[in-house]
Amino acid sequence: MAVAVDLDIRLIGHTAFTAPEDIDWDPQAPDGSALAEFAGRACYETFDKPNPHTATNAAYIRHILDVGHLAVLEHASATMYLRGVSRSCSHEIMRHRMFSFSQLSQRYVPAEEARVVLPAAIAADEQLKALFLRAADVSHDVYGEILQGLAGHTEAQSHAALRLKQARQAARAVLPNATETRFVMTGNFRSWRHFIAMRAAEHADAEIRAVAVECLRLLQEISPEVFADFSISQLRDGTQMATSPYVSDS
Repeated sequence: MAVAVDLDIRLIGHTAFTAPEDIDWDPQAPDGSALAEFAGRACYETFDKPNPHTATNAAYIRHILDVGHLAVLEHASATMYLRGVSRSCSHEIMRHRMFSFSQLSQRYVPAEEARVVLPAAIAADEQLKALFLRAADVSHDVYGEILQGLAGHTEAQSHAALRLKQARQAARAVLPNATETRFVMTGNFRSWRHFIAMRAAEHADAEIRAVAVECLRLLQEISPEVFADFSISQLRDGTQMATSPYVSDS
């Protein structure tokens, strides 16, 4: 029977920063935020923080956002491991070419059960949900039959592992867009800001908006100074969105 899976995003890596020993530098901020400030100050060698209005890391980051000096945010990065994302949503996410991705292979990993992501509009209606899961079951059953039929042709052939991979790559074509995928996603802070500004907006697709909002929460934990300007709010349908007073660059 088809299984509806939930979104699960984990932060699995982010920037570590060590200031040069010969520079008097007290970061007083998490590594990613401190690195962004250090990179900005390196342009003008203002490590002594002569301007009291930008002496704190939070104030300096706000100044960076105000003047649009966003290139310094590219030095810090974060890596997420995403599960419970539909194949269709992952295709939208991977249009953001400034990120690096490593995605689950359907050629090597067989779909042993029908794991799907339910669109929110369908999940809210029990009849539609049952219909959706039934369709997913049919697709998965057909996938299994095709895979079994193609695998039967490989028994008398050499390179059985290769043939089995080829069978999976043919059979996967029948799986729905709702099939769950899993992938690792790495980007610098500037790229993450752009992704969130675009995909956490009110009119973004509901699934990708949920992804962007959850990534924002994780990013605010490790670098609140860089992502504090984003605020999360709830829409009338119960889903969430995020906005920032700063216009994201493209």
